[in-house]
Amino acid sequence: MKFGIIFGGQSYEHEISIVSAISLKKVIKKECAYVFCDQDRNFYLIEPKNMIANYFSSGEYKKAKELTIASNGFYVNGMFSKTRVEADVFVNVIHGCDGEDGKLASLLEFFNIPFIGPRLEASVISYDKELTKNLAKAAGIKTIEYQIIKSSTLPSIPYPLIVKPSHLGSSIGIKIVKNHNELSYAIDTAFELDSSAIIEPYIEDVKEYNLAGCKIDGEIEFSIIEEPQKDKFLDYFQKYMDFSRSGKPQEANLGLSVKDNMKEAFRRVYNYGEFDGAIIRCDFFVINNEVYLNEINPNPGSLANYLFNDFNDVLNRLAMNLPSNKHIQVGYELINAIVKNK
Repeated sequence: MKFGIIFGGQSYEHEISIVSAISLKKVIKKECAYVFCDQDRNFYLIEPKNMIANYFSSGEYKKAKELTIASNGFYVNGMFSKTRVEADVFVNVIHGCDGEDGKLASLLEFFNIPFIGPRLEASVISYDKELTKNLAKAAGIKTIEYQIIKSSTLPSIPYPLIVKPSHLGSSIGIKIVKNHNELSYAIDTAFELDSSAIIEPYIEDVKEYNLAGCKIDGEIEFSIIEEPQKDKFLDYFQKYMDFSRSGKPQEANLGLSVKDNMKEAFRRVYNYGEFDGAIIRCDFFVINNEVYLNEINPNPGSLANYLFNDFNDVLNRLAMNLPSNKHIQVGYELINAIVKNK
């Protein structure tokens, strides 16, 4: 089984995607093909030796072989023929726009390219924080109260509160607002990056936990539950460094009933959201021993590999359990019948 890692994208999280891909190169115990999508959505085949950060920041990647996408894969075009990039299954490691909003999923499904990552429907739901709330409600999972704003409308939620762009991850554009004087700047920041924002009460010292997993042979394969060490919340640069870590976290110190409830909430998110074929991470709050869904990460940083005891085993088994699209065989019976009867 040879994997192809797709990363980059036209996204505010472009650089984190590069870090994720570099991290996976160190983790996956076999040779991979690396497909880089630059900010103009051009695809390049990156040699493994060039999977270092400054190769991309310097623009050196433009000297790599440019790729086209067509039926069953990515191709290097030659003068008289084209050569397919050798990979059995591609892994979507593009964060934010392009990778998590359904664009790449649609492209890969259209060209019949096997891939690990959220499909179109799951991407659309998890990319939008309001739709994520609606999914949780439908699945019977608690969430923090919220308000969606699409203009400079004042929120009805009391201070302190937290302002988040509706479609961004990695803590980009998130602001904690303690009073009215800080509100305008927080909302302006969110609208510079996104078309809407979600407002939630800010809960001081709330306990947050991360749980990743995927469905294999009809059952959810769970990671350990991690309590991330943080100061207020992980900002963009803290998450940038967090995704590239190599050490293994400790299992969170939680009661068995809370752990079971969290795993059941994850299972419901995965099944209701139809995340088949993807490794996702859910971030939960625990308040008074009750589990609340904070957000869904459909393409978590570095695929949350550090949360699994044997990530390579999980990745390989998931690659053998991907959802398949029904192939429609067109026989032209109707057109032939019409022509015959003329």
